[in-house]
Amino acid sequence: MPVPTAAWLSRATRSALIVPVPETEPLVTAHRRTLGDAPVSTVPTHVTVLYPFVHPNRIGPETFGELAAALAEIAAFECAFTQVKWFGADVVWLEPKPDEHFRALTAAVCKRFPAHLPYAGEHPDTVPHLTVADSRSGDAAGKQRIAADIAAHLPVHARIDRVRLVAGEDEFGPWRTITEFPLA
Repeated sequence: MPVPTAAWLSRATRSALIVPVPETEPLVTAHRRTLGDAPVSTVPTHVTVLYPFVHPNRIGPETFGELAAALAEIAAFECAFTQVKWFGADVVWLEPKPDEHFRALTAAVCKRFPAHLPYAGEHPDTVPHLTVADSRSGDAAGKQRIAADIAAHLPVHARIDRVRLVAGEDEFGPWRTITEFPLA
């Protein structure tokens, strides 16, 4: 996978570790588009492993080595996105089952990078999830509609076999892949 140019990376202000879930992309993206005002995402549908992560200007060979070591013992796994759930009234998300593998990925990375807590420590018991819509997109009725539509197409089965390091210029993008780490 190509690494972004040094010029682009020097402008990036945030980074994250994600697990791309291409099996959910057609379903989720089609429904996101119906919200109309949803920002165009440059990141694929995913489950977040760790955000925020190391500042992009401090990512280098040592970071890559530590990540590779943290993920070395974690095997690829299967999961199913079985339910549509909500965080409050604003965030629609898909629940992966089982979620223990996602939790193990986050724990392994946090053990190597203890200064970087999931969501900056705001959510001590981080819930693995795939966000469909959040507070920046759609109205309540639109979110209710897409939640019902997506629920009718579940479960979606997926094979999780990589973790991707991404960086962006701000919270809303654009984000680009720095590198990927295959799971064993």
